Amino acid sequence: MKKDSFSQWMGIEILESEPGYVKLSMTVREEMVNGFGICHGGITFSFADSAFAFASNSRGSISVALENNINYTKKVEVGDQLIAETEEIQNGRTIGVYKVKVINQNDDLVADFRGTVFRTGRH
Repeated sequence: MKKDSFSQWMGIEILESEPGYVKLSMTVREEMVNGFGICHGGITFSFADSAFAFASNSRGSISVALENNINYTKKVEVGDQLIAETEEIQNGRTIGVYKVKVINQNDDLVADFRGTVFRTGRH
């Protein structure tokens, strides 16, 4: 997080962290909305992607994304408090697979993210 300027700009806070798992929070700000006045999908994606990155790199090996996708299930608005929580599906020597659930302050699912990383072997 100390070197991740974008996650810092987003206002992400780490609530919980352990090997293979992270739980993050952030609040949606006015400058994060699109032309329709709702949170830009790229912000929600980036929030989930940060959780994915933090969880997949938490075991010490530098891990980089190979593939990821997201389903948006509910609109996100200014002032919404988002929580991203990871689930480690596969923790292999070279491949890791993660799911990230993003919910709002009402426990509504707003996005469902899944990603695969390559573990470089570098620490």
